[in-house]
Amino acid sequence: MRILVGCEMTYEFPQPTPVIATLNVHASRFPDLERPDYLITSPAVPLEGYRDSFGNWCSRMVAPAGRFMLKTDTVVRDHGSGDLQELDAPEIPVEKLPSDSVLFLLGSRYCETDRLSAIAWDLFGHVPPGWGRVQAICDYVHDRIAFGYEHARATRTAFDVFEEQRGVCRDYAHLAIAFCRCLNIPTRYCNGYVSDIGLPLPHAPGDFAAWMEVYLGGRWHTFDPRNNSSRIGRILIAYGRDAADVPLTLTFGPNDLTGFRVTTEEAPGPA
Repeated sequence: MRILVGCEMTYEFPQPTPVIATLNVHASRFPDLERPDYLITSPAVPLEGYRDSFGNWCSRMVAPAGRFMLKTDTVVRDHGSGDLQELDAPEIPVEKLPSDSVLFLLGSRYCETDRLSAIAWDLFGHVPPGWGRVQAICDYVHDRIAFGYEHARATRTAFDVFEEQRGVCRDYAHLAIAFCRCLNIPTRYCNGYVSDIGLPLPHAPGDFAAWMEVYLGGRWHTFDPRNNSSRIGRILIAYGRDAADVPLTLTFGPNDLTGFRVTTEEAPGPA
């Protein structure tokens, strides 16, 4: 399957402003790209690329005053079978976890494990460990939280989500991540493209999405507490401890986002 992905973001800046953009497809999907997803700016400005501490590709630039656009697109070859599942994947005891996964057991800006630990053990401590326990967490978060773009708030933490019972996809991810970490299951926050391919029409306007990856059975597995179902065309951009680590754009000054478009759709032609 061939999937066209891309985005276009337009800003108004009152003054020249440094910007960091994390909008390129993650290196783990590079072999699947039919062409490089170069980041294009209008007007053109010099870009400096680097990898952050998690290995995500970031681009630094200085946006001029006035209208400024960021754009990228590519075609990704995908197996088209949805998220892979391994229902018998076991939890790994903390003392046997690889060292680079331990960071994803710790509390972070949006995932307050200290405030949610007792709640997590009360809710899920009786569930047999492994894939089923993580799925029980996703089921709980999916059923408890009311989705709505009008509920979006940049300061909402996992504990806030638990109390307010509303939010957007990043809030679902933060609460489920915090619960998993409280139960000693390494879990990291992911963002990227999730398509509506295979779902009934009409499809909602394109948007970026947030989900999580959980370390079970010796590797990372995808779980999506917002959709709580396998999706075709899930394409990673970046991962970190939570949304604070992987903003799509980080602007170092005042600005207005005046245009936003995300594309994730099946492309014609042979796979």
